[in-house]
Amino acid sequence: MAKIAQISAKYIIHTTISIEGVVDRPDVIGAIFGQTEGLLGADLELRELQRSGRIGRIEVNVGTKGGKTSGEIIIPSSLDKAETAIVGAALEIIQRIGPCNAALNVQKIEDIRISKRKFVIDRAKELLKNLMDSSMPDSQELADEVATSVRVMEITEWGRERLPAGPGVEDSDEITIVEGRADVLTLLKHGFKNAVAINGTSMPPSIADLCKQKVVTVFVDGDRGGDLIIKELQAVAEIDFITKAPDGKEVEELTKKEIHKALRSKVAAEQHKMESNGRAPARNDRRAPARAPAPAAPRRDARAPAPAAPRRDARAPAREAPAPRARATKPSEKEKKAFNEMLEDLIGTRGAYILDKDLNILGKVPTSELESTIKSLKSGIHAVVFDGEVGKPLADVATVTSIKFLVAMSAKVTSNGVAILTTDDLE
Repeated sequence: MAKIAQISAKYIIHTTISIEGVVDRPDVIGAIFGQTEGLLGADLELRELQRSGRIGRIEVNVGTKGGKTSGEIIIPSSLDKAETAIVGAALEIIQRIGPCNAALNVQKIEDIRISKRKFVIDRAKELLKNLMDSSMPDSQELADEVATSVRVMEITEWGRERLPAGPGVEDSDEITIVEGRADVLTLLKHGFKNAVAINGTSMPPSIADLCKQKVVTVFVDGDRGGDLIIKELQAVAEIDFITKAPDGKEVEELTKKEIHKALRSKVAAEQHKMESNGRAPARNDRRAPARAPAPAAPRRDARAPAPAAPRRDARAPAREAPAPRARATKPSEKEKKAFNEMLEDLIGTRGAYILDKDLNILGKVPTSELESTIKSLKSGIHAVVFDGEVGKPLADVATVTSIKFLVAMSAKVTSNGVAILTTDDLE
């Protein structure tokens, strides 16, 4: 018999075999050809099908254990579905192999094209994912990446100790003292160029000298180590303000919004010192007034009990007059969400969004031109969202022009006619 050429199979017949005895692979193949001979007619004779290349090489994998033989038979086929199924069913008529009883069971007929198609789809998904991961970013991503890399490249070394610092330490009137190089990089990435690291818990001499010339803010991690650094710096240098990262977080882990929030909530160094050490005096102060209430009360009652009451009553309406605050519109959840997203976009830009009643952005202007812009528009403004602090002049202009909401990072005033919202109100 001539050598059979390799075929391109469309189906594979998977058959299990169980034999009550010990036989070899040639015995199994001989039984397959011998016991199916003449069963299916001349067109489906296994020997002829294999000779013509329509049935591939029959693979038999058997093993013996405990005097019994079991394994698998694999037959590739390029016949159509019906003919392949007939050939597979014919295998199950084999009941003896050599001197032993045998049982063959066709487990499945596998469509090779489906398996190949599945492989193609899975591989295509993998290739597409790799392509998307390495695809060209949009213009905004490119701009952000370039800006971030430039800021990180700007890190310098300052002083005799060659401390990590931003490029603005010398020129800026204010500096921010942080713990390490990673903190300086994080602040640089978000636009703060006046940070300098002390690289440990001890104050470098050059930093102590610099603190005498600058307005100094200490920005440390929200852990026990941060508290120790604050105590050390307060003891040896002139510190003006103190702030900390949220509890359990480090400065280098903070997002842009968290950094801005922490710096806005900084407190004076003296206030921080009183808050950390002033708990015992506070209790003494509460006890002290308790000694004098008895004499104080008779003096007031003896002097003028009747006039005192009318004075308080007369003042009461004047203090309650700010009831018009109820006129200020309360924001809906949709408005709160929109205001919060816009405020995050504006962090560090010193810009302002002017919105209509549908929360569409009518325009973006610098905060320095905000009041003049509102005066020129006069009406049609529903809300103003800006990176800054609400002061009295702006609140008065907003009230006159019937603006419903002023949304800012912080506020120094309140207003009866306009709702003033800060980041704390939107959380």
